[in-house]
Amino acid sequence: MAERAAGSRIYIIGAGFAGTAIAAEIRAKGIFGEVVAFLDDDPAKIGSRIGGIPVLGPIGDVVLLLRKTPADEALIALPSASREKLKDLYQILKRADFSKIRILPGISQIVEGAAHLILAREIDPQDLLTRSPVTINLSRSLSYLRGRRVLITGAGGSIGSELSRQLLSGGALRLYLFGHGENSIYEIDRELRMLQEEGVGEKATIVPVIGDLKDEDFTRFILRRLKADVIFHCAAYKHVPLSEANPVEAIRNNVFGTRNLVEAALGAGTGRFVFISTDKAVDPGCVYGASKRIAEEIVLAASKKGSADFMVVRFGNVLGSRGSIVPLFQKQILKGGPVTVTHPEASRFFMTIPEAASLVLQAGGVGAGGNLYVLDMGEPLNIKELAEQMIRFYGFEPEKDIPIVSIGLRPGEKLTENLWDCAEKMETTKYRKINRIIQDSPPPDTEDLLEKLKPVCFFDPSRQEQYRNRRILREILSSAIPNLELPAHEPEY
Repeated sequence: MAERAAGSRIYIIGAGFAGTAIAAEIRAKGIFGEVVAFLDDDPAKIGSRIGGIPVLGPIGDVVLLLRKTPADEALIALPSASREKLKDLYQILKRADFSKIRILPGISQIVEGAAHLILAREIDPQDLLTRSPVTINLSRSLSYLRGRRVLITGAGGSIGSELSRQLLSGGALRLYLFGHGENSIYEIDRELRMLQEEGVGEKATIVPVIGDLKDEDFTRFILRRLKADVIFHCAAYKHVPLSEANPVEAIRNNVFGTRNLVEAALGAGTGRFVFISTDKAVDPGCVYGASKRIAEEIVLAASKKGSADFMVVRFGNVLGSRGSIVPLFQKQILKGGPVTVTHPEASRFFMTIPEAASLVLQAGGVGAGGNLYVLDMGEPLNIKELAEQMIRFYGFEPEKDIPIVSIGLRPGEKLTENLWDCAEKMETTKYRKINRIIQDSPPPDTEDLLEKLKPVCFFDPSRQEQYRNRRILREILSSAIPNLELPAHEPEY
């Protein structure tokens, strides 16, 4: 969203509602440059003028002529375009040597035709990867949040921050941005306020909250003060190898942090609680997956303790999240390689961050308490093929220009992931890409397990030999979760 110097020439791809709104905003502000033309494939628009700006086309033919013109920037304003259409457009625009190619978000993030220049960003590989995301009427999906106080934990993270952006359009009374890291909360707080200044969304009161869910007393105190009607619990340690290296802290944060939040929400009268889970909770083979599986059980069990709706939404990887492979591949490609993959046959489920957030928000409104929902992620994507696509995005040829090296699976990693296990059955709902998991048996009681884990995670003078003992932790976890193996040489600390 960087400013353009006066005199920049901008071609807007798409002469529909989004393109014309952006052109009007650029003209009104007068500091980003001049819109030279719209480029469009619609025969009914080609040759006309909109707001005095000519509409040229078809795009593929006109762009070839623009190679002789000092065009500075192309701005793709086609929020309903499919991934295939965007891929074709990107290749066409690259051949025309545009210095910048920016894009507006998908239609589900442009509520009621309110396109704004501040939403535009430089095109990224994730815009062209995987399938076309589902189109959701975000305004209608968020109607259950109108006039409510909404708390997002982990609001500075990848999913939490995108939920926060989309929640601007929900008519919420207050948005509580909860996080442990002050910098990430500062960033999303400033971004949301800037979006509001530019007319994006509605005028919810934004309240940043710095705190630690592992602090039981604080969590109970702050939930009573905030009186949140709806909670989206996104906060978690998510990095598999780091959790394997720091297993006690992963359980302390992901399990006990969730337990503290659930108990505080029950005490504060929260009406709806949506927990963000992961495919790694299915037959977990790593500490991270085990922590999320136990947290799922804590949340589902909470629905039996009162009238509130506590539910779980489970999905796989999201493209471009912090610490994930897409940013890693980007850095590796831009330094000339090599690009590292764990195994040539490794695959994962992928979804864009905006699509995942939109479906989570929809599920939070249509879901019922005590239910586990799983998002339809499509077919899993081979990681090596993903690396090859990204290398080509940056104009290189895989193996020829940028080598791809297999480094082997890291501790806790699987070759493939599943979205449900053999004891679970998936059934579709009437909402696209939102499915419900039917479990053969009710979730196990986690109280006994938590009691065993507590002295390992929190200091107890009467059992101080257990404190931070990672071998004891893994023994406890492996007795409750058979797939989680106890490493032969696991150290005590």
